[in-house]
Amino acid sequence: MAANPAPPAAPPKPTWDPGSQPEGPFPWLRPTIRIRLTLLYGGMFLIAGILLLSIIYLLAAQALREGNALPFKIVGGANIQVTSNCPGVGGAGQTNDQFNVAIAQCVLDQRRHALDDLLSRSLMALMGLSIIAFAFGYAMAGRVLSPLGKITRTARRVVGSDLTRRIELDGPDDELKELADTFDEMLDRLERAFTAQQRFVANASHELRTPLAINRTLLEVHLSDPGAPVELQQLGKTLLATNERSEQLVEGLLLLARSDNQIIERKPVDLAEVASRALDQARGEAHAKGVEIRGERALAVVQGNGVLLERIALNLVQNAVRYNVPEGGWVEVTTEAVHGQAVLLVSNTGPVVPAYEVDNLFEPFRRLRTERTGSDKGVGLGLSIARSVARAHGGRIQAVPREGGGLVMRVTLPL
Repeated sequence: MAANPAPPAAPPKPTWDPGSQPEGPFPWLRPTIRIRLTLLYGGMFLIAGILLLSIIYLLAAQALREGNALPFKIVGGANIQVTSNCPGVGGAGQTNDQFNVAIAQCVLDQRRHALDDLLSRSLMALMGLSIIAFAFGYAMAGRVLSPLGKITRTARRVVGSDLTRRIELDGPDDELKELADTFDEMLDRLERAFTAQQRFVANASHELRTPLAINRTLLEVHLSDPGAPVELQQLGKTLLATNERSEQLVEGLLLLARSDNQIIERKPVDLAEVASRALDQARGEAHAKGVEIRGERALAVVQGNGVLLERIALNLVQNAVRYNVPEGGWVEVTTEAVHGQAVLLVSNTGPVVPAYEVDNLFEPFRRLRTERTGSDKGVGLGLSIARSVARAHGGRIQAVPREGGGLVMRVTLPL
């Protein structure tokens, strides 16, 4: 049985990509590199503007204070008439000294008003220029980081198993171009490694299957001889069972190696139909063990390889049937489409599985409380293959112990 809660097949989406639209209810509040650079550029301009405004204000105030003395003073004369908006200036019966004091106070008020007006207008200008600076900084940050967007988009295509993609970044020989060239070199090595692996799997498929097929044919020919001794027939059956187990092991290993890669050619596949076919194949074994099969399967169409997806369902159902209780056991298989994902759920009764054992169940050749041991229930690759196939389709598989025994296997695939 099974389950090492595997990480998602697809890596987490990069924090920022100029070519993609931000997600979430407040997309512009995400702390992306572009936003941080914009805040840095705009913040530096704002600080410089505040310092410049403070200096100008202090210099203007100092200049006005140094010119505090009045440029004129009324010392005498008759019938002097003055019109002014300042209160107390030009009043009736006002002496020269009173008039001079009123004029001085009026000049002080005008200077204070000029400083206040200078400050308010400068702040408004600073706010306007700051908005322009932030917008300009946002645009410049996007231009500076555009090579990173190209690197990100290429990396996403590589995640889709298209190792032929290259960044091939043009421009000056700076740090970003060095990063892109290094990434291209890494992709070259990965492509060569995957190509070599595919050649090895193709060659191994022939070299390993052929001798096993020959052995099986020879054993079947000898067992078909009615005159063969009973001991020889018993030995032949034992060897035939061992050979069959070796064939299953080889097929499982080759399928595991192939399914570790992403699926390039995808077609619409209904998980409900896939699960029904798997149940048809396992129904005879379930009937022989007295295990009831139940569950409703709703339409859930995904893009993928039907044969490999059927392998997931078949492996999970076979495990659920084989690792069940001796009497009154059941296996429930359901499919549904929820929240943009197709879900295949396989639940079963069975022995109690400790939570700390669940992590080991998806490892190759491992079973509950045993490791790398023979068993008539399989070769220990079923859940490893299921996990690899799910990853290759951009999905994931999780196992959770049921109360009372058994497991709940949940496979989620993108629609």
